[in-house]
Amino acid sequence: MTTHVLILCTHNSARSVLSEGMLNHWAQKLGKDVKAHSAGSAPSGRLNPFALEALQQAGVDTTGYRSKSWDEFTGPEAPPLSIVITVCDSAAAEQCPVFFGGQGQPVKVHWGYPDPSNAEGGDEGKRRAFELTRQAIGYRMLQLLALPLASLTPAELQQALIAIART
Repeated sequence: MTTHVLILCTHNSARSVLSEGMLNHWAQKLGKDVKAHSAGSAPSGRLNPFALEALQQAGVDTTGYRSKSWDEFTGPEAPPLSIVITVCDSAAAEQCPVFFGGQGQPVKVHWGYPDPSNAEGGDEGKRRAFELTRQAIGYRMLQLLALPLASLTPAELQQALIAIART
């Protein structure tokens, strides 16, 4: 059975997109039955071009990626979510979305990352920030995929995801 993971950020244009791309990329490479989705509480309607560039440079297929509302994941047609990860940086006083929808209650965890769109140094500074963020996210996604997802209880999964957040 597929494990569906929803990654949320306010605008669904950068960090959540990087997370969706990296989790799907590693899941496919490792033959894991995990599918990532991303959404935002207030989607911008556009993807950050630096996020797409960082993913494409890493060999991630971004065909069909778009900025979307989390409302798409609350209806009866939505995939059954096992995990919801917020990736906003609470230290930056961003309002991170809180997710209520879906069938059953998914395990929720916060993995905060600073917004690479705010990086200084012009386009090159932003490119560097997006690449570093992509690498950090990719590392956590590999740790998530190493978990025995099918055999963990929701409480065990919650603890394992919190432990990954501390790395």
